Amino acid sequence: MSGTAPEQQRDISDEITLWEYGDTVSVPLDAAVGRALVASRFLDSVAPDPERPGHWRLRAGNQVGAVRLPGGTVLRIAPKTPVGRLFFLLGFSLNPAGAWRDSREGAVGTGAHDDMVPALAYAVERQIDGALRQGVLQGYREVAESALVVRGRLREAEQIRRHFGRTPPVEIVYDAYTADTAENRILRAAVERLLRLPHVPGPVRRRLAHQRVRLADAGPLVRGQELPLWQPSRLNSRYQPALRLAEAVLRSTSPEHRPGPLALDGFLLDMNKLFEDFVTVALREALREHGLTARLQDVHHLDLGGRVRMKPDLVVYAADGRTPVAVVDAKYKTEKPYKSDGYPNADLYQALAYATVLGLREAHLVYAAGRLPERATEVRGTGGLRLLQHSLDLTSEPAALLRTFRELAARLAGSAD
Repeated sequence: MSGTAPEQQRDISDEITLWEYGDTVSVPLDAAVGRALVASRFLDSVAPDPERPGHWRLRAGNQVGAVRLPGGTVLRIAPKTPVGRLFFLLGFSLNPAGAWRDSREGAVGTGAHDDMVPALAYAVERQIDGALRQGVLQGYREVAESALVVRGRLREAEQIRRHFGRTPPVEIVYDAYTADTAENRILRAAVERLLRLPHVPGPVRRRLAHQRVRLADAGPLVRGQELPLWQPSRLNSRYQPALRLAEAVLRSTSPEHRPGPLALDGFLLDMNKLFEDFVTVALREALREHGLTARLQDVHHLDLGGRVRMKPDLVVYAADGRTPVAVVDAKYKTEKPYKSDGYPNADLYQALAYATVLGLREAHLVYAAGRLPERATEVRGTGGLRLLQHSLDLTSEPAALLRTFRELAARLAGSAD
């Protein structure tokens, strides 16, 4: 059932606030902006309001964050999950080993900010500041160029092709010791991305601008191209927490890259993907204690011909690394109190297919919330195959959440005995 928030039934303003999977709201929008939102497809629904000319009915889905619309209006989508807990999920998913953890077991520091974009900007700036505390990391990078003097190695093929029979310039290649490394380029790009976002507080914006100056020797990234590759090493260990968070900023959904008649600029985080990443990484880490291997998004096939692909979120294998012992799928859904069965039946059909193909007696589904911690469904005609639905409480303290995964991992390990 949907409704219209009274505070949003007003003339065009500087901000529109929606809630993740919340009620539909009617807001005044220019028709071109409304069509741009339709084309961008990051909202659950966008349509003209038939009862209010000049208004559009908007409903948010699983994307949270903020977008600046043409004309300057900011569309803010607030998450249902508290921002502090959301950043715990993000931090643990990116770095379960705990290189940036504090006493709350994996939380990324967000200061006093309880809104998505300010918290994100604060967290990234703090991580980058920590990474640069000992100075900007430098490294060797191969440079190929035309020069008036020989330096490094002569590129003979290029020299003949471009300058045959002539004197300098010469085509050379050499290794330059520089701050223009993949690591610094990624950090600089994340800073510049955050500086373009709405709702970044003034003090945080000033600190981000300072970090941009410190990273000025790193080259800019070309929008739309893949991020440069970097390899974890002893030399860049102090950079790694900041790099993982910066990459999350740059790789997360951005409406600025979507097709549409008007440009939309902002940052959006896919809660479905974040929940799936957290569940699978937390279980994979917990299963290590039992000597089991867990592979994420492992490809299997429903049919003998290998035409119908299946990619369970997580498949657990025995010590030999080949024999499946458990399968888990994460669902960022909550139980519907008005339905007798609570969760969609399609989830059970999917879990049944996974268990059947992998030859298992159980399949597990993990949900974001539910009335009961666990629900079991025994499938008819299968000799006792069970489908188990587990529900989490994302408002729980991090330690309690991780304890839940350790208990589930022990149960999955029991299936291997």
